[in-house]
Amino acid sequence: MHYHVLTLFPEMITQGLGTSIIGRAMEQGIIELTATNIRDFSKNKHMKVDDYPYGGGAGMVMQAQPVYDAYLHVVQNMKTRQRPRVVYVTPQGKVFNQSMAREMAMEHDLILLCGHYEGIDERVLEEIVTDYVSIGDYVLTGGELPAMVMVDSISRMVPGVLSNQESGETESFSGNLLEYPQ
Repeated sequence: MHYHVLTLFPEMITQGLGTSIIGRAMEQGIIELTATNIRDFSKNKHMKVDDYPYGGGAGMVMQAQPVYDAYLHVVQNMKTRQRPRVVYVTPQGKVFNQSMAREMAMEHDLILLCGHYEGIDERVLEEIVTDYVSIGDYVLTGGELPAMVMVDSISRMVPGVLSNQESGETESFSGNLLEYPQ
């Protein structure tokens, strides 16, 4: 399993996921994580990635061009040639759950797109996103924390990540039940 996270804050992703069970799984080569800085693909001399929304309104949106170019860079450097699943973490998406984690754990490559500001220019979302996913009904400053939550949950379903795979199969939310008190 290879996670590709498109973000404005790659160090937040790598530092947040580089420890504990997920960090050990990366050290053992069971999962891979690449955090790509969208800002590196800005064609603006000041590396600007935000702009005013075309329809007006408060706030700024992430421009389509740097997001799309970062996506193309990731896809062109993947080992497989099939179109990857691209998850955009957004409050408007389907609520993430254990069933989704199990399903996504079967992917070879998974791209997680982290928005900021008021979101991302809709034109690029329509072009690359396959799944719109939320981790709950509240607003965060960006998509990095939801992406890390999803990577943690999905990774637990990847064979070899947990030292006892039965732990991942019999814990809370398997079979739509909560785990018993410990």
